[in-house]
Amino acid sequence: MHHTTRTTAALAVLALLGTAPLSHAMDTAPLTAVQATIQTQTLQTTRSAAQAPLKADPLKVDEYRETDVWGRIRSGYAIPDLNNALVTRHAQAYANHPGNLARISGRASPYLYHVVSELEKRGMPTELALLPVIESAFNPQAMSSANAAGLWQFVPGTGKDFDLKQNMFKDERRGVLASTDAALTYLQRLYTMFGDWQLALAAYNWGEGNVQRAIKKNQELGKPTDFDSLADLMPAETRNYVPKLQAVKNVVANPSQFGITLPAIDNQPYFTTIDKTSDMDLTVAAQLAEMSLDEFKALNPQFKKPVITGSETKILLPKENAEKFHLNLASWGHALSSWTTHKITSARVSIASLASKFGTTPEIIRQANNIPAKTQLKAGSTILVPKTSASSHSDIAENIIENAVVAFEAERSSAKRSSRFKAKADAGKSKRIARNTSSQRKHR
Repeated sequence: MHHTTRTTAALAVLALLGTAPLSHAMDTAPLTAVQATIQTQTLQTTRSAAQAPLKADPLKVDEYRETDVWGRIRSGYAIPDLNNALVTRHAQAYANHPGNLARISGRASPYLYHVVSELEKRGMPTELALLPVIESAFNPQAMSSANAAGLWQFVPGTGKDFDLKQNMFKDERRGVLASTDAALTYLQRLYTMFGDWQLALAAYNWGEGNVQRAIKKNQELGKPTDFDSLADLMPAETRNYVPKLQAVKNVVANPSQFGITLPAIDNQPYFTTIDKTSDMDLTVAAQLAEMSLDEFKALNPQFKKPVITGSETKILLPKENAEKFHLNLASWGHALSSWTTHKITSARVSIASLASKFGTTPEIIRQANNIPAKTQLKAGSTILVPKTSASSHSDIAENIIENAVVAFEAERSSAKRSSRFKAKADAGKSKRIARNTSSQRKHR
C-alpha cells in the first residue's frame, strides 16, 4: 500500500476504533418512498449464481485487474441474491445516511485485504468479507451485551470451540488472524450442514440447532425451507441479518447509485506478520515499530495487558513499520519487558503494600490489572507487577499465562460491608447466568 493511502487508513482506524457497532434501529425503520429504481437495482447489482464450491482453485493476487479490494470483492460474489422489503429498507437506510458505511469502510481498510484473501483461498463467496459490517461495524474492540467480542463477534464458549485462546493476557476473539480463520471455518461448517449460504448465515447468527428446528417444522407442514420461507419463524435479529448483508452487498456493488463513496483500499497487504520470541511491553513494541500505541493496538487488539507474553506470539505491523521494528530491535539496548507476575497468597494484602513492595504506585497496579476502585484482590489471584532486579531477565512462564486468574472483593472496611458486597455480586451473577442460558440468539 502506498504510504499516503496507509496513513489515511491508519487515521481512519484511530478516529473510529471506539465507535459503536451499527445500531439495529434499521430493523424497525419505516419503509419510506425512495427512487423507484432502488429496489430493481438491488436485484441487478450482484451476480445471482449457484452456491460457490468450497474447494475452488484459489486465484493469485496478480491475476486480478482490479486496483482495489472492492473490485476483488465484487468479482467474487457468489451467494444468490435475496430481494424483499427488508433488503430495500436497509439499502435505503445506507442511502439516507451515506457517511455511515463510508466510515465503517475506512475502519475496515487495514483488515479487508486479509479477509478477502482468506476467503479466496477457501473458495468461499467474497461477499462474506462484508459480514463484519453487520457484526461489529469492523471494530475489533466491539463487545456485545452477550459478551460476544471482536470483528466476528464470538462468545467465549464458541471461541473456545474454535481454539481461540482467552486468558488473562490475550483474547484471540479480537485478534484479526485467529478470529478470521475461526469465523471462516465455522461458516464453511454451516454451509456443509445446510447446503445453502443464506441458511448458513442465519445459523451463524441464530445457532444451527434453531435453524434445523425451523426447517423441520416447515417440512412437516409441507412448506419450503429457503431463508425467506423460514423468516417468520426467526427472531427479528436473524430475520434482518441476511437482508442487511444483502443491502451492504448491493451498495458495494454500485455505491454511486446509493450516493456513497467508499474509500480506496489498495489491492495489496496492509500488514505483515512478525514473530516475537520473548516478553515485550506494548509500549516498547510500538516504539520499535515507530508507531503510536493506538496504531499498534488497532492491528493487535487481542492483547489485554501492557505486556505481550508467550514465546511464539505473532504481532501484526504495516510492512514499512515491520522493517523499522527489526532494525530498531537489533540495536535496542534496554529491557524489552518491565512486567512480571505475582500471586496473592492472602486477602489481607493491600494494593498499597503491593505497590510499595514493587516500587510503584497503587494507581499503576490497579490500571495494569483493571482492579476496580474500592475493591481488593482475593487470595489466589495472579497480577502483573513491575519487575525487580531478581526477575529482570525472566519471561512469564507458559503455565502462568494459561492458568492465571484474578478476582476482586470489596475492601474490608467491615465484615458487614464485605458480606453485603458478596451477596450483591452473587445475586447479579445468578441473574446474568439465567439471562445468558435462556438466550438462544447470539451464540457466538
